[in-house]
Amino acid sequence: MKYMEFVRKNFNDAKFPVFSLTDLRVSLGLNGMRPAYLKRMVNYLMKKGEIRRITKGVYTFHDDITVAGFGFRPFYYGLENALTIRKLWEQNTNPVVITCRNVRTGTRKFGNGNYLINHISKEFFFGYEFIRYYDYWIPVSDYEKTLIDLVYFGHYIRDDVLLLLRKHIANSKLEGYLAPYGPRIKTRVKGLLRSCHAQKTATSIASA
Repeated sequence: MKYMEFVRKNFNDAKFPVFSLTDLRVSLGLNGMRPAYLKRMVNYLMKKGEIRRITKGVYTFHDDITVAGFGFRPFYYGLENALTIRKLWEQNTNPVVITCRNVRTGTRKFGNGNYLINHISKEFFFGYEFIRYYDYWIPVSDYEKTLIDLVYFGHYIRDDVLLLLRKHIANSKLEGYLAPYGPRIKTRVKGLLRSCHAQKTATSIASA
């Protein structure tokens, strides 16, 4: 029981919402727990409903789907999910995890909800910042990287969302972000911004 109380006390924290079997082995090994009992304890806590499995060897005491991404560190939340978090549209979206880890992509289930995993190469793994989102500080793609990722992953961008996104984009920062990408992505991103500017200009003239 003392080991379970130790785990409940030290691994149920909004600052570090997930833990791995390695975390437990290190912490409980130092506290005298035999490795043979570790898996049994984890299975017991899962059967009681105290912890949930996110992915192989990674668990959480939390039932908020927001923590799911932490099972795939390093990661950030992006694409349409970033638009929702940054309040660029009112549409609710499932969490979209973008990770450079070699994991199975696609839709996964956590609790009563679903989240989506996308893989990105280490070369393109940048452009995010930590944002307070309810009880957690989570990594979310910034405005420039959100636009690039939407293009990179081939997602449709509504005109009204593009106009809102454009207001927050710094051109010099965007240019730096586009440096490692090929000409197709660069052309597409810049073309969207030009069309956005033209649309804004046409709207201003029409309303004048």
